Amino acid sequence: MKLYNPDTIVAISTALSDAAISLIRISGEKSFEIVNRIFKKKKSSSQKFDVDKHKSHTIHFGYIYDNDEIIDEVLLYIYKKPNSYTGENLIEISCHGGVYVTRRIFSLIIKNGARHAEPGEFTKRAFLNGKMDLAQAEAVADLIKSRTDLAYKSSISQLEGSLSDFIKSSREELIKIISLIEIELDFSEEDIEFIKKSELKDKINSLREKYIKLINSFIEGRIIRDGLNLVIAGKPNSGKSSLFNSLLSSNRAIVSDLPGTTRDYLQENLVIGGILFNLIDTAGLRFTKDEIESEGVKRSYEKIKEADLILFLIDSTSNPKEIEENYKYFKEEFDTDNAILCFTKTDLEMQISYDYINEKKGIPVSIYNIHLLNNLKQIMVERFSHVQISQSKSEIVLTNIRHKDCLERVVDSLDKAIESIDAGMSGEFISVDLRNAINHLGEITGEFTNEEVLNYIFSKFCIGK
Repeated sequence: MKLYNPDTIVAISTALSDAAISLIRISGEKSFEIVNRIFKKKKSSSQKFDVDKHKSHTIHFGYIYDNDEIIDEVLLYIYKKPNSYTGENLIEISCHGGVYVTRRIFSLIIKNGARHAEPGEFTKRAFLNGKMDLAQAEAVADLIKSRTDLAYKSSISQLEGSLSDFIKSSREELIKIISLIEIELDFSEEDIEFIKKSELKDKINSLREKYIKLINSFIEGRIIRDGLNLVIAGKPNSGKSSLFNSLLSSNRAIVSDLPGTTRDYLQENLVIGGILFNLIDTAGLRFTKDEIESEGVKRSYEKIKEADLILFLIDSTSNPKEIEENYKYFKEEFDTDNAILCFTKTDLEMQISYDYINEKKGIPVSIYNIHLLNNLKQIMVERFSHVQISQSKSEIVLTNIRHKDCLERVVDSLDKAIESIDAGMSGEFISVDLRNAINHLGEITGEFTNEEVLNYIFSKFCIGK
């Protein structure tokens, strides 16, 4: 994708399916010209439609024509530059849903001079035309992908400019500091000090602490944006797939009394207490000569390593010796802050007592007992109660790994500036480090970036946005 391509672009902005309506979006210099060729306000009228004669942000009912054939009756939305999403002349056509009619209109627009938009190209044009900065553009993609209320609120906050405003204000503070240093350099022969080194260091440290706080919020932000990886693990027949199905309230995994039924991991999303859990059912952990099952066990261990939380299951109906061996295995391999020990099938004939479960700091689980299932869900959420997920618009939470990397480079530059101050170096060296910090801040908002980075960011967008 080139940095900016002046072609007129078109995309189907809604899912291509048997829906009630579809939305087709056109942007670019030829968008009005194309519409004038294919749109009429009245049936069988010889009068041509002229977009230029109508105001921006108006809606018009009419018909899409392919020569003399009516394709569909539609609503036409007009947005004139620069007051459009992309900053260009933009048209949106709301037609009847369905694969055939939508594709027919789309192909007609292509035939009349537009080209198929690339992923994220509408938002990329909005960024390049100054309608939003890069952080806000990335928030658009996050908003579309948001699956919880917290993810939605975080994306809206960033889209409204919470992060961008913070970057702008802190950048201005750095510029003021640099100006004081560089004015002092101009009067170096007169030995005039515009700012004391101790005060300079305090100002830099104050900004550094703000950036560190924002970087530390990324753990919370990742949970908000991507959810928590929760792995259900245990030996074969410990009830993993049954619990997986019960938590999801669906028969997603195959359940069987035969060991080794699950030969690969299954993954589904589950929202509990406003937190998104990426729920993963794994193959039973055991040694096996079966090549396929062995690969499944290998993948189970890989998922366990990536997990934010592990539910390790022990079948309470198996013989006491086996239960004790499984508990020993849990203590050796899984007994960490991110693991919860669960004793399953407690509705059946248990071979252990509840005193035993309490002694081992486990929790009883039964897929047929709603109270026990709710207790498990509550414990899952409480494990992350230390993560203070803020819903306040005034609190900025970092959700993007690119932003985190940029801020870490900002902090590194500020650290070097502080080292230069401590070493008694002249203002030139301090100024260079602070300017590097400003450049890294500019990478977040897109003020300082390159074509490769932009293309990578927008390639992850959906087509039509």
